[in-house]
Amino acid sequence: MHSREEQLQAFDRLLTVMDELREKCPWDRKQTFDSLRQNTIEETYELATAIVKQDMNEIAKELGDVLLHVVFYAKLGSEDKWNFSDSAPQEPHDRFDIADVCNRLCDKLIFRHPHVYGPEAAQNAEEVSRLWEQVKLKEKGGNKTVLEGIPDSLPTLVKAYRIQDKAANAGFDWEKKEDVWEKVKEEIAELEQAMRSMPDNPTPPLKGGRGDLKTNAIEEEMGDVLFSLINVARLYKVRPDNALEKTNLKFISRFNYIEQKAREQGRQVTDLTLDEMEALWQEAKFADLANLA
Repeated sequence: MHSREEQLQAFDRLLTVMDELREKCPWDRKQTFDSLRQNTIEETYELATAIVKQDMNEIAKELGDVLLHVVFYAKLGSEDKWNFSDSAPQEPHDRFDIADVCNRLCDKLIFRHPHVYGPEAAQNAEEVSRLWEQVKLKEKGGNKTVLEGIPDSLPTLVKAYRIQDKAANAGFDWEKKEDVWEKVKEEIAELEQAMRSMPDNPTPPLKGGRGDLKTNAIEEEMGDVLFSLINVARLYKVRPDNALEKTNLKFISRFNYIEQKAREQGRQVTDLTLDEMEALWQEAKFADLANLA
């Protein structure tokens, strides 16, 4: 691995390259906070996918892409012009550079780790998490309520996990994790009951929740079931987003196997019967198990 000096040299090289690109590249000169935002989201998801796949080379590559965006935003923040696409020039405005980003981060980390840099004590990760939430409520400019600070734009699966995690750190949690299963069974029963009463031609819920009352009730009960299962995942130390993504990748792999076998027979996957698809699915499943052995 590289020494600290080599790491600092590499970071300095990145900052130099960023300066040069912002000055000399037409595309880089054109970028703003707004124009980079969607790319940043996509790069973050690509990193998350690489982590799920446990591909170290891909993780390193995607980390570089995310780091590029951090450095790019810091470069934009250091400039005199107002780097927002849909905003009229505003002067003066707050400016910052990569040193401000790093120093503010370090200050926040030190403040939020009084068990390392202060008098508090924490013996395990759970105690650290509870302490973290308490400290954030005391932080200047920090959260005023326990659930504040959860981004509205978070994917719903991740948001539900964070809501439950924050509430648990405030003491709102099951005394025994096994008790959560009764809640899951209760929510599934309520969903099943709502579905049995669904009309033959339900009206889908519209934006704002309008629509058939029974359909809305089913949607609400489905949400309760999913929320309770995410609670199970949290209590049993499973990241539901990671678990679902692994299942997504597994399904894609097995369905691709079915398509490949259909092509080898000179057929389209849509030409296969359901029984043929199921047989090929079991073949793909067996192959997965053999690879794990």
